[in-house]
Amino acid sequence: MPPNTTASTGQKPGKSGRKKGRKARLIVLVLVLALIGGVAYGSYWTVSTVRASFPQTKGSLTLDGLSGPVDVKRDGYGIPQIYASSDEDLFMAQGYVQAQDRFYEMDVRRHMTAGRLSEMFGKSQVDNDEFLRTLGWERIAKEEYDTKLSDSTKKYLQAYAKGVNAYLKGKEGKEISLEYAALGFSNDYKPQEWTPVDSVAWLKAMAWDLRGNMQDEIDRALMTSRLGPKQIADLYPQYPYSRNRAIVQEGQYDELTQTFEQGAGAGTSTDGTGTGTGTGTSTGGTAGTGTGTGTGTGTGTGTAAGTDPNAASDALQTQLFGVYEVLDDLPAAVGVNGNGIGSNSWVVGGAHTITGQPLLANDPHLSPSLPSVWYQMGLHCRTVSRTCQFDVSGYTFAGMPGVIIGHNQDIAWGLTNSGVDVTDLYLEKLTGDGYLYDGKVVPFESRVETIKVAGGKSKDIIVRETNNGPLLSDRDDDLVKAGKKATVDTAAPDRGDGYGIALRWTALNAGRTMDAVFEMDKAADWNDFRAAAALFEVPSQNLVYADTENHIGYTLPGRIPTRAKGHDGSIPAPGWDAKYRWTGYIDQDELPYEYDPKRGYIVTANQAVVGKDYPYTLTTDWGYGTRSQRITDLIESKIKGDGKVSTEDMRQMQMDNSSEIAKLLVPTLLKIDVGDKDVREAQKLLEGWDYTQDADSAAAAYFNAVWRNVLKLSFGNKLPKELRVKGQCLSVEPVDTTGPVDDDRRVRECGQRDADQAQPDGGDRWFEVVRTLMDDQDSDWWKAPEAGTRPDADNRDELFKRAMIDARWELTAKLGKDIDTWSWGRLHRLFLKNQTLGTEGPGFLQYALNRGPWKLSGGEATVNATGWNAAGGYGVVWVPSMRMVVNLGDLDKSRWINLSGASGHAYSAHYTDQTSKWVKGELLPWSFSKKAVDKSTSDTLVLKP
Repeated sequence: MPPNTTASTGQKPGKSGRKKGRKARLIVLVLVLALIGGVAYGSYWTVSTVRASFPQTKGSLTLDGLSGPVDVKRDGYGIPQIYASSDEDLFMAQGYVQAQDRFYEMDVRRHMTAGRLSEMFGKSQVDNDEFLRTLGWERIAKEEYDTKLSDSTKKYLQAYAKGVNAYLKGKEGKEISLEYAALGFSNDYKPQEWTPVDSVAWLKAMAWDLRGNMQDEIDRALMTSRLGPKQIADLYPQYPYSRNRAIVQEGQYDELTQTFEQGAGAGTSTDGTGTGTGTGTSTGGTAGTGTGTGTGTGTGTGTAAGTDPNAASDALQTQLFGVYEVLDDLPAAVGVNGNGIGSNSWVVGGAHTITGQPLLANDPHLSPSLPSVWYQMGLHCRTVSRTCQFDVSGYTFAGMPGVIIGHNQDIAWGLTNSGVDVTDLYLEKLTGDGYLYDGKVVPFESRVETIKVAGGKSKDIIVRETNNGPLLSDRDDDLVKAGKKATVDTAAPDRGDGYGIALRWTALNAGRTMDAVFEMDKAADWNDFRAAAALFEVPSQNLVYADTENHIGYTLPGRIPTRAKGHDGSIPAPGWDAKYRWTGYIDQDELPYEYDPKRGYIVTANQAVVGKDYPYTLTTDWGYGTRSQRITDLIESKIKGDGKVSTEDMRQMQMDNSSEIAKLLVPTLLKIDVGDKDVREAQKLLEGWDYTQDADSAAAAYFNAVWRNVLKLSFGNKLPKELRVKGQCLSVEPVDTTGPVDDDRRVRECGQRDADQAQPDGGDRWFEVVRTLMDDQDSDWWKAPEAGTRPDADNRDELFKRAMIDARWELTAKLGKDIDTWSWGRLHRLFLKNQTLGTEGPGFLQYALNRGPWKLSGGEATVNATGWNAAGGYGVVWVPSMRMVVNLGDLDKSRWINLSGASGHAYSAHYTDQTSKWVKGELLPWSFSKKAVDKSTSDTLVLKP
């Protein structure tokens, strides 16, 4: 590990800065020489092509529409701080500056949210566009802009768009970004003007990637083709409240809990164990969509276990896998298409800090991308007044005005994904031009969407909606055919024209989240912040708060649905039955919050928000609290005996690499007699290991390989093919907890899911699955058939031995036989890729746009959450996309870092200039006051009216 120091000063670069510049120029020259030498389209590219889009950062420029001069001050990392005298000038300049650095990224984002990727990239994106048009993000964004947003928000959005368009005016594509020069060889695409709706629509993409448990809902239903209800419950254990604490611990919803009338027949509870007599959805059977009345105890999925007629089983299985494939193909906006997304944010009150004022940390975990999804920026009114209200700095989204995470002169805030369930899938009975609802045929709401295709013919599609939402299944012809042929039993409606799947999602209703961004940016205290948060409807996020008056707090905002008793949203529901409709939304004053808790700190890391007594079901699929409890333990160990926390302590906590699953398994692994001397040599790596997953650790490499093979043998090989890694073909058998399995039931099946999406992914749900099974050493989950020279396993320790053997030879193949050369970082590598041409473009262009690899410390469900998918391999699939620590005692002593750099231009000095420091866990100084900003400024650009 590097020394525990913060990063360099960010002041004007001296010799090292000039060396960096020379290095960048050399890279550019190497690229140009390679291209001119005949690689692909090289004969058309020159040094001027590569540099044409680099922004002007010094001197002055004239912008029509400004009411006064605006200063843009950039530090040595190209991070801009903008100073203006009116709100409109401030946001116009923000639009201009973000377009300077990131317009290609902005353009791709707006084409994605509008379902217009085919206009840029041709017919390969038609399927994605069809699905995105079906969701209708841009249509909803326009409705928000026209009918929901405040007049002031509209002015800010208009000013921002004006700034973007001022940058675009008179420029050819190659003057905007290198990618446009590349696109120019294949089509005649030209960037169009920016609109306010383009900015609002990005919030829908953000909400989509942070949408909650939709993937678990699909996975549970897909599991029913091979597993029974008890087995599925084993794989979705209850949240461990006694071990991993919820966010809200001091009862800001106590009064609500005491007055809430629970009533009979409530088949759900926050931990999935409620009892009662009533109508519920069962996880038993194959589809789990039928209804049944009975008295029973809720399973681990939080539903009432009555009788289940297994309605429409074949339809649901076929439709759900088809919907999954469509979802999996969509480009991720900010995350791994909804999987594995987490974040850490915590705040320590002044009573426990060195400064006597709060410290607030945040690091959202998202997909690695180049450029980073975040753009660091300060927005400063020279004098805060009625006409210029902002003095805020933090992390923004290029393409959207305002600051999403950061601080102003009075408060600081951070975000983590709450994981609350705001989506439901409904199996719909289709007939003719309508669908069945409560025994009657209801006509679809439909519209025609025209998809324009670069280099091809336009395509018209029809989008159909039920009263639950758009029919996702219409976007795949095979799904429609399968629905018509699906086998159903007598409890389901007659087949007619078949079955489809509709999506109910809170983000498909117009809201005011864009208003919330600006209100939060100028909030002065807790009351202002809570009022702003109430507008933050989607996505529902955990908001952590601190202020300069020494207060800390937490609030959960969002439009969160309530459901009828017996339906908890954990599995798809029958759309033809009114009992499964949403019944409303939780009132904002009934949502949980904390303010100045007695313990003096608040931790959010995707764990349960509330305890078992909260009267509403927020979700049945919390993260299991591994990271949050580790952070809690680190804080409590520091403040024990009146110890004080520093900014540096917060940084070190962010970089904690401890593996909680290793602490559970290693003592058992060390007791196993492996026999083979080579395997014993690897086993000895675990002796004395401190469970820390540093990049140079051989023990971490071996343990994680063992963990991956434990999961594969015990669970992965028993899951249905729809959840396993694509191309992985096995002779498999279902787990049968009621008796021995007949070998004749084995079949050869090949996995169908991408490696970074497959199960078991090794996250903290699987930590909890294994923890609950550890004492049941003869569980059928621990049984595995023989394979080649490997004997079968009949119990836990035999399976662990198999896993240790398999891990030894897997790493021998990957890293070599000599264990002295092994290291976790050689397996666990980060590649940063341009999300369009860097993944699909010609090889030379990918080389030009992409960067890496970097060897990383950390791991899955670790505070330093460099995530990997155990089913697919060891490569990094999500990361702390930024890190920040805000010091409310002296804002200029706050620290921050981004995953890449400020610039989206390949070969800019600021393309990935923060990455090496990010890898080491270093943080940059974060100047806020005018004096500090001036001191750190390297370039100043004056924008004149």
